[in-house]
Parts: sequence; C-alpha cells; structure tokens
Amino acid sequence: MSKTYICTAIPYVNGNPHIGHAVDYLQADAYARFSRAIGNEVRYQVGTDEHGNKVYGKAQESGLTVETYTSQNSQKFRDFIEKLGISFTDFVRTTDPDHVRRCQEIWRRLEDHIYSAEYEGWYCEGCENFVTQKEFDENHGICPDHQKPYQKLSEKNYYLRIADFKTEVRRRIEKNELRILPEFRKQEVLKLLADAPDVSISRPVGQLSWGVPVPDDNSQVMYVWLDALSNYITVLGYPDEAKKDDFSAWWPATAQFIGKDILRFHAIIWPAILLGLGLELPKTIVAHGYVLSDGQKMSKSLGNVVDPIAVLDRYGLEAFRYYFLRHVDAFADSDFSWEKYDNAYNNELANDLGNLVQRLATLCAKNQIPGGTLLNLDDNEYIDLMRAFESTKAFNYVWQKVQDINKAIDEAKPWVLAKEQRTVELAQVMQDLVAKLLSVAVLLEPFLPQTAEKIITIFTASEILPPTTPLFPKNLESRQR
Repeated sequence: MSKTYICTAIPYVNGNPHIGHAVDYLQADAYARFSRAIGNEVRYQVGTDEHGNKVYGKAQESGLTVETYTSQNSQKFRDFIEKLGISFTDFVRTTDPDHVRRCQEIWRRLEDHIYSAEYEGWYCEGCENFVTQKEFDENHGICPDHQKPYQKLSEKNYYLRIADFKTEVRRRIEKNELRILPEFRKQEVLKLLADAPDVSISRPVGQLSWGVPVPDDNSQVMYVWLDALSNYITVLGYPDEAKKDDFSAWWPATAQFIGKDILRFHAIIWPAILLGLGLELPKTIVAHGYVLSDGQKMSKSLGNVVDPIAVLDRYGLEAFRYYFLRHVDAFADSDFSWEKYDNAYNNELANDLGNLVQRLATLCAKNQIPGGTLLNLDDNEYIDLMRAFESTKAFNYVWQKVQDINKAIDEAKPWVLAKEQRTVELAQVMQDLVAKLLSVAVLLEPFLPQTAEKIITIFTASEILPPTTPLFPKNLESRQR
C-alpha cells in the first residue's frame, strides 16, 4: 500500500476562517479521498499558526490571555474544518509544547546556515514579511494585499542564509523534483529566486514577545516562518529519534496545498530549510488563486467579504463543496456571487443530479428493477486528471457523465418500453443506467462524499426506492443570506 501525505497551510488565529481557507481544505480533501479510493494510506495535516504580534495584539484587544485566546480561536478553525467534512488525520497547533521543542532542535540543526545581522528596511506586519527596497518601490510603499503602508524597522535579527541553497532549489524546481503547479507559478518562483534575499528567522523580544524562544539567546524569539513552516514535519515527529521511522515512512509530502499569496515562502524558504536539514523536498506544491467577490478581491474595506458560514448555511455542505470544487478553479482566480451560487445549485445540483437520482429511482421502483453492484474506481482518464491535481477538470469530467445519463434516459425512453411491455429490453436499459450512475457515484465521492453515499445506498439496495426528499430540493431562491 502506497502512502500519501497531504499538507495545508496553517492559518493565523487572529481572525475568522474565510473562503480562502475553505479552498485549501477542500482541494486537499478531494485529493485525500481520491488517494484512499485508489488504495493509498493517507495522512492529511491541518492546523493553526498561533504565534506573532498580530495574534498577541488581538488577544489584548479581546481582554483575554494570549493562551486562552489562541486556544479558543484554534478550536474555531477546527470546528470550521470539521463542518466542511474534511477527512484530516492530524491537527497541529504551533503552541503545542512538542512543536515548540522540535522547532528549537530544528534551529540548532540549521546553525551552520544562520548568522546575526542588523536589519534596517521595510516590513509588512499583515504579511509578517520583510520587504526589499525593490518591492517597496514597485508597490509605492503600500502592501497590495493589506492596503497599508510598510513600516520602517531597524533591529538586530538572526538570518537564514538563503544563498547557501539557491542553486540547489533552482535545480530541483527546474527538473520538477519539486513540482510547482500551475506551471506559470513555477516560472514566477524561478524569477523570484534569482533575487531572493537571506531571510530573517528571529526578532528581538522587545518587538516580538509571543513565539518560540531562540535556543541559547533569550533576547530573540523565532520569527513566524521558521516556526510555522516547520509544522509540516514536526507534526510527523521530526526530529525526535523515537519518531524517526514514522517520519521517514511519510516524508516527503506528496502535496502541499496553499494559496498563491504564500507561494514564495513555501517554494523558496521552506525548501531552503529542508535542504539545510538534509531532508527531501515536498513532491508537489499546488498553489490556488483567490476567490473574488463579484470580480473584486475580497476586502473588509470594500465590504465585499463573503462569510463561508453564511454560504454553508444557504444550501448545506454538499452544495458548498460542489461550488468551491467545481466553479472555483484549482489554479486560477475565480469569482463568487450569490447569483452564480444559486444558479449552480438550482440548474446543476438540483436539475442535473438531484432530478436524475429521483427520476431513475422512481423508474426502477415502478418497474421492479433490482439494485446494481458497486465497482472499484477504474476510470483511467479521471485517475490521470486527479493524479495531476487537475481537480476542476476531473469534476467537470464527472459532471459530463451525469449529463450523459440524463440524455441516455431521454433517448432510451424506458417508460415507452414499459408501456409496450418489452420487459427484457426494459430491464437491460434500466440496469445499464443504474450501473452508469453507480460508476458516477464512485467518481463523485472525493468531491461530494455524502451525496455519493446516498446514491450508492439507493441504487445498490435489493429494492430500489426513490428518496422521500430530493437530494437537492429546488425553489430555494427565496432563501435570504
């Protein structure tokens, strides 16, 4: 049995879960479920990033201790992940004592590539990122993601010497030993790599008090990226000797799913850390785009932020998974609007699939057609698309099969066969349609697990009966947000 290890970016706990987090989890979940369906053993990591000034500041604003605040907000993300039906196996918190201890040992193992220096330049607190003069000039002194001016800093930090690893990181990326998807993101990373500076991995206690202490220097605290990025291996037990066999069984990661805004950290800093530790790099980094709101990037200042819980509550989990796995592209920026969401629900889920299940089950019940047999996943085109992380194309491929079954019913006209008492031909037609729908259910499972299970239950029963309530009831346009 092959092993598949899937990672997702860990969000800061200083805010609420948003649509971008949901896309990370859903894409990774679809791949995890697919991997299990083809017989692989899967570990799937999620978690929360709980250190840094933003988190500490929010705790103070809330009137809570930082420990209480991080615990409450970490649970909020865990509840959100579970509400999405995510099949994770590991949940990591960066405040966990084991993670803290392991991070400090990782620091010690990287010491040959760490040096101390004075920093004077620009910084974005929202990104938790030091900014080069070139970036400052290109962005006219304002962070494009947070729309806030960069801060001027002068402080003494420890640095990871990225220059030690540039040549090897480039070689791995160019040879696709570290595959970056989509391809155009790979080219972006290679361009950034050429000018990639050494990276600060600590800050003075006076500037950053809430974090992992730097080993043997109580005046410095580990900066967020070394702490946060290490979670992908500390959750597997690295570098504990007692966990060595377990770690080597799962690492390197099969895939890391992230948003495009943090690609440079995962494709430059993270490989440098791993090479410094003498570890293999992840096999693939999958970078998805933004979810836009009516064509614009979601922003509190624009008032167009879409609450994922409101979307979930509108039509339920399966509709949410459907829209954000089929209508949000695996790689590119995609748009969300309530009109598009309603149309997708009513015209596709309710019409194409829900009506198909109801219609076919009713015909089976009326003509006493017995249930079919569920077969294993063996569709090569679908498997190839999923293995290539082309989840949007794979979902579209499945949906074409749904539409083909609807067309096949209309062309075969089983109600005419029944009326003319052509019982043998009717049975053959109906059994063929049932077999095709069960095959579709297997392909749907990574995307719509609850729906797939319902279809399988209905059409493998000895007596097929239509569901008392349609899988996706129509006429819900009047529901208010």
